[in-house]
Amino acid sequence: MPLLHLAILALVQGITEFLPISSSGHLVMVPLVLDVPDQGLTLDVAVHVGTLGAVILYLWRDILEMLVGIARTMRGRSDPAALLAGYLILATLPVIGAGYAFNHYVPGGIRGIEVIGWATLGFGIVLFISDQIGMTVRRIEHLRVNDVLFIGCAQILALIPGTSRSGICMTAARVLGVERSDAARFAMLLSIPAIAGAGSLKGYELWQSGDAALTTDVFFAAGLAFIAALFTIIGLMAWLRRATFTPFAIYRVILGAALIGISYGWIQ
Repeated sequence: MPLLHLAILALVQGITEFLPISSSGHLVMVPLVLDVPDQGLTLDVAVHVGTLGAVILYLWRDILEMLVGIARTMRGRSDPAALLAGYLILATLPVIGAGYAFNHYVPGGIRGIEVIGWATLGFGIVLFISDQIGMTVRRIEHLRVNDVLFIGCAQILALIPGTSRSGICMTAARVLGVERSDAARFAMLLSIPAIAGAGSLKGYELWQSGDAALTTDVFFAAGLAFIAALFTIIGLMAWLRRATFTPFAIYRVILGAALIGISYGWIQ
């Protein structure tokens, strides 16, 4: 694959993965805009793995606290960090089941521009409404089992490209009254098992294929996506400590409307 195409894919993934604007939707759009062959799900997941490294680096304290908390719990001590780890597992279970079924019945995924457009527009409006009506009185430590299950079930919608996994998780958290920065933080923590699972599956398929050229492409794209994602996470968290999700919602509405117009031939 041409180096420029790989670089664009990596930058698109790195910038959009943790913003509530749908990385998968943007990745599907890349070959449409550049008029090149679709890069396929394997390379899509490769750049997702690059962003996984970025979120692990950014949230390393949270991850370390959870590991220590689990160790304490195994010794019979109660620990809130271990409870958070349990919540992440619980919230991931719904999308694991749905993702397995989806991959079985729709192995190539849904990659139509019309679907992306409607999902981008619709869930952009939902993000705006939830951010406006949601209170900002709760933090991650205030979440309970039913809250976590609600966010986990909402994450299933991200199987539709254009929805945004991080966006729908943030939307659900805002409906529950979680503060914006904590909503983003919980969504990023949830991305770790989600991306790791998808990356492991596609990585095994890549290893079986023995495609050396594709392996080189994967490492390059993953590394560039890692750098872009790390800077994006830092910027997003700084923004949400003092502002709202409104700019992202507006972007989604404009982009979604444009994609719908293109898909129906209203925009040439």
